[in-house]
Amino acid sequence: MKDKNDAALRQDLRDFYEDYAGALDDVRLEDWVGFFADDAVYKVISRETHSQGLSHATIYCDGLAMIRDRAAAVQETAVFEPRVLRHFVGGPRIISRDGDEIAVTANFLITEALFDAEPQILMMGRYLDKLVERGGDLKFRERLAVYDNHRVRTTLVIPV
Repeated sequence: MKDKNDAALRQDLRDFYEDYAGALDDVRLEDWVGFFADDAVYKVISRETHSQGLSHATIYCDGLAMIRDRAAAVQETAVFEPRVLRHFVGGPRIISRDGDEIAVTANFLITEALFDAEPQILMMGRYLDKLVERGGDLKFRERLAVYDNHRVRTTLVIPV
Protein backbone atom coordinates (compact mmCIF):
# COMPACT_ATOMS: atom_id res chain seq x y z
CA MET A 1 0.00 0.00 0.00
CA LYS A 2 1.23 3.49 -0.84
CA ASP A 3 1.64 5.91 2.03
CA LYS A 4 -0.20 9.20 2.45
CA ASN A 5 2.78 11.26 1.27
CA ASP A 6 2.73 9.38 -2.05
CA ALA A 7 -0.97 10.16 -2.46
CA ALA A 8 -0.34 13.85 -1.81
CA LEU A 9 2.56 13.88 -4.29
CA ARG A 10 0.47 12.13 -6.95
CA GLN A 11 -2.26 14.77 -6.53
CA ASP A 12 0.35 17.54 -6.75
CA LEU A 13 1.67 15.97 -9.96
CA ARG A 14 -1.82 15.75 -11.49
CA ASP A 15 -2.45 19.42 -10.66
CA PHE A 16 0.97 20.40 -12.03
CA TYR A 17 0.43 18.57 -15.34
CA GLU A 18 -3.11 19.95 -15.71
CA ASP A 19 -1.89 23.50 -15.02
CA TYR A 20 0.87 23.02 -17.60
CA ALA A 21 -1.63 21.87 -20.24
CA GLY A 22 -3.96 24.77 -19.38
CA ALA A 23 -1.18 27.32 -19.81
CA LEU A 24 -0.43 25.95 -23.28
CA ASP A 25 -4.10 25.69 -24.29
CA ASP A 26 -4.57 29.34 -23.32
CA VAL A 27 -1.26 30.30 -24.99
CA ARG A 28 0.04 31.77 -21.73
CA LEU A 29 3.65 31.19 -22.67
CA GLU A 30 4.98 33.53 -19.98
CA ASP A 31 3.33 31.17 -17.48
CA TRP A 32 4.67 28.14 -19.38
CA VAL A 33 8.24 29.31 -18.75
CA GLY A 34 7.54 29.24 -15.01
CA PHE A 35 7.13 25.45 -15.05
CA PHE A 36 10.87 24.98 -15.63
CA ALA A 37 13.87 25.05 -13.29
CA ASP A 38 16.78 27.35 -14.16
CA ASP A 39 18.89 24.41 -15.38
CA ALA A 40 16.05 22.75 -17.30
CA VAL A 41 16.35 20.92 -20.59
CA TYR A 42 13.28 20.83 -22.85
CA LYS A 43 13.16 18.58 -25.91
CA VAL A 44 10.52 17.48 -28.38
CA ILE A 45 11.84 14.38 -30.12
CA SER A 46 10.46 11.55 -32.25
CA ARG A 47 10.10 8.10 -30.71
CA GLU A 48 12.29 6.64 -33.45
CA THR A 49 15.11 9.11 -32.82
CA HIS A 50 14.83 8.69 -29.05
CA SER A 51 14.79 4.87 -29.20
CA GLN A 52 17.98 4.92 -31.28
CA GLY A 53 19.68 7.07 -28.65
CA LEU A 54 20.17 9.93 -31.09
CA SER A 55 20.20 13.49 -29.81
CA HIS A 56 18.55 15.31 -32.73
CA ALA A 57 15.34 16.93 -31.50
CA THR A 58 12.59 18.82 -33.30
CA ILE A 59 12.77 21.41 -30.49
CA TYR A 60 15.72 21.67 -28.11
CA CYS A 61 16.16 24.20 -25.31
CA ASP A 62 19.03 23.92 -22.83
CA GLY A 63 18.42 26.18 -19.84
CA LEU A 64 15.73 28.62 -18.84
CA ALA A 65 17.14 31.37 -21.09
CA MET A 66 16.54 29.27 -24.21
CA ILE A 67 13.06 28.32 -22.98
CA ARG A 68 12.27 32.03 -22.47
CA ASP A 69 13.60 32.79 -25.96
CA ARG A 70 11.34 30.09 -27.42
CA ALA A 71 8.28 31.61 -25.71
CA ALA A 72 9.23 35.14 -26.79
CA ALA A 73 9.78 34.05 -30.40
CA VAL A 74 6.31 32.49 -30.57
CA GLN A 75 4.61 35.48 -28.95
CA GLU A 76 6.51 38.33 -30.58
CA THR A 77 8.12 37.32 -33.85
CA ALA A 78 6.75 34.09 -35.27
CA VAL A 79 4.17 34.33 -38.04
CA PHE A 80 1.84 31.35 -38.24
CA GLU A 81 -1.71 30.49 -39.22
CA PRO A 82 -4.17 30.99 -36.33
CA ARG A 83 -4.94 27.75 -34.52
CA VAL A 84 -6.44 26.34 -31.35
CA LEU A 85 -4.65 23.52 -29.55
CA ARG A 86 -5.87 21.28 -26.76
CA HIS A 87 -3.41 19.28 -24.67
CA PHE A 88 -4.73 16.10 -23.06
CA VAL A 89 -2.44 14.50 -20.49
CA GLY A 90 -2.92 11.01 -19.06
CA GLY A 91 -2.35 10.53 -15.35
CA PRO A 92 1.30 11.09 -14.52
CA ARG A 93 3.05 8.10 -12.96
CA ILE A 94 6.06 8.22 -10.67
CA ILE A 95 8.81 6.00 -12.08
CA SER A 96 11.52 6.63 -9.50
CA ARG A 97 12.97 9.05 -6.99
CA ASP A 98 16.64 9.93 -6.67
CA GLY A 99 17.45 12.52 -4.03
CA ASP A 100 15.43 15.64 -4.84
CA GLU A 101 14.57 14.42 -8.35
CA ILE A 102 11.35 12.62 -9.30
CA ALA A 103 11.16 10.74 -12.61
CA VAL A 104 7.64 10.87 -14.03
CA THR A 105 6.00 9.65 -17.21
CA ALA A 106 2.62 10.60 -18.71
CA ASN A 107 0.90 10.10 -22.05
CA PHE A 108 -0.14 13.13 -24.10
CA LEU A 109 -2.44 13.85 -27.02
CA ILE A 110 -2.56 17.25 -28.72
CA THR A 111 -5.37 18.23 -31.06
CA GLU A 112 -5.22 21.17 -33.43
CA ALA A 113 -8.02 23.15 -35.04
CA LEU A 114 -7.04 25.49 -37.84
CA PHE A 115 -9.72 28.00 -38.69
CA ASP A 116 -10.31 26.64 -42.18
CA ALA A 117 -10.21 22.91 -41.41
CA GLU A 118 -11.64 20.22 -39.18
CA PRO A 119 -9.76 19.49 -35.96
CA GLN A 120 -7.12 16.77 -36.17
CA ILE A 121 -4.59 15.04 -33.99
CA LEU A 122 -1.41 17.08 -34.12
CA MET A 123 0.73 14.85 -31.97
CA MET A 124 0.62 12.02 -29.47
CA GLY A 125 3.24 10.40 -27.33
CA ARG A 126 4.58 10.39 -23.82
CA TYR A 127 6.45 12.71 -21.54
CA LEU A 128 9.61 11.44 -19.86
CA ASP A 129 10.20 14.03 -17.15
CA LYS A 130 12.50 14.75 -14.27
CA LEU A 131 11.00 17.11 -11.70
CA VAL A 132 12.43 18.87 -8.67
CA GLU A 133 10.91 20.99 -5.94
CA ARG A 134 12.02 24.62 -5.93
CA GLY A 135 10.60 27.06 -3.39
CA GLY A 136 7.71 24.73 -2.60
CA ASP A 137 6.75 24.33 -6.28
CA LEU A 138 7.37 21.48 -8.69
CA LYS A 139 9.56 22.38 -11.69
CA PHE A 140 10.78 20.47 -14.71
CA ARG A 141 14.51 19.80 -14.62
CA GLU A 142 14.05 17.84 -17.83
CA ARG A 143 10.99 17.65 -20.07
CA LEU A 144 11.32 15.16 -22.87
CA ALA A 145 8.23 15.01 -25.11
CA VAL A 146 8.64 11.85 -27.18
CA TYR A 147 6.08 11.87 -29.99
CA ASP A 148 4.82 8.75 -31.75
CA ASN A 149 3.94 10.45 -35.04
CA HIS A 150 5.85 9.42 -38.14
CA ARG A 151 6.00 13.13 -38.97
CA VAL A 152 4.65 16.44 -37.69
CA ARG A 153 1.72 17.26 -40.00
CA THR A 154 1.70 21.04 -39.58
CA THR A 155 3.90 23.68 -38.04
CA LEU A 156 4.92 22.95 -34.47
CA VAL A 157 4.38 26.39 -32.96
CA ILE A 158 3.00 26.12 -29.42
CA PRO A 159 5.16 24.03 -27.07
CA VAL A 160 4.28 20.41 -26.37
